Amino acid sequence: MDAPCWQTISPRRRRQLVDKRRCGWEVPIMMKVARLYDFGDIRVEEHPRPRIGPDDILVRASACGICSGDIMPWYIRRKAPLVLGHEPVGVVEEVGAAVRDFIPGQRVFVHHHAPCFQCAACRRAQYVQCPTWRGSKIDPGGMAEFFAVSAVNQRDTLALPDHVRDLDGVLVEPSACVVKSLRRSEMRPGETVAIIGLGIMGMIHVVLARHLGAAQIIGIDLFETRARRARELGADHGLVAGHDIVDQVRELTRGAMADVVIVGPGTVRALHTGLELAGKGATVLQFTATAPGEEMTIKPHDLYFNDTRFITSYSCGPDDTRQALQLVERGVLSADALVTHSFPLEQVSEAFSTAQRQEALKVVVTFG
Repeated sequence: MDAPCWQTISPRRRRQLVDKRRCGWEVPIMMKVARLYDFGDIRVEEHPRPRIGPDDILVRASACGICSGDIMPWYIRRKAPLVLGHEPVGVVEEVGAAVRDFIPGQRVFVHHHAPCFQCAACRRAQYVQCPTWRGSKIDPGGMAEFFAVSAVNQRDTLALPDHVRDLDGVLVEPSACVVKSLRRSEMRPGETVAIIGLGIMGMIHVVLARHLGAAQIIGIDLFETRARRARELGADHGLVAGHDIVDQVRELTRGAMADVVIVGPGTVRALHTGLELAGKGATVLQFTATAPGEEMTIKPHDLYFNDTRFITSYSCGPDDTRQALQLVERGVLSADALVTHSFPLEQVSEAFSTAQRQEALKVVVTFG
């Protein structure tokens, strides 16, 4: 057993393992993981280190981001219990005999889902609808000292250049979701973009909309601190949401309203506001899922005569992660601007509590 792992085990447990080894038993190497049992109930526990097959790689985790979905109670509870984390970067520790694309010591970003590239959904580049994409995962999760990456998931595992730091690499997956979102919105240079919700995903939308040439960016949030931060990151206006938000946007756009509206919060109320902010021929994009069972009333008459596109954008695919990594490499997106807090694995509960506070943008869990 590795010395660091051995030292974390109680003397009594050590004696038990030694006795088993003397009898010829194979004893698993243990590691630490962050396991969620319920929203707010996250425990650092021991878990067997994954064993890899000939087609797999074993990655030693360096850092893993906390996703916005991880702090949505209805969303994360339905997955519990689970080892958290799907925005990891790390170092390849071991490779299977058949692996040719990765070598030990290589720094990598690993996406938790990857497609088959062969099914009907993949042929349409609808990777998130691919059964293989939906069924793939990293074992046991990104918030573990080590995790295994199957041959399937290696299809969306990317080598990190030396100058891309671990905290920068953590931005690849969330940024890829925004890359897809803005592509689906068909935002063009010179347009007005309204972004509702200025958490980390809203802020990345602000940065990339500016990078893509938006003429006017209007960020909207419940908190002035986030509205101010959006202005610092490139928004022309940072507004605090209230009963007069539609009038404020109407005044800023001289009555034209927004060409593209990104709705970040997964609520029907936010979606209705998004539709109210849309101008003629605009696109309204739902970026976050609503809770199951929620229903929304839409006036198709207004959608039709205003020529409004109401679309969604769920997660991301391999084309998006590659483009996101390029943006990180070029410094368009950086941890210096977006990562506000980092915690060691032992403080993962505090990390999740912090991620729910208004002053936090990107919160990252790091490994020694």
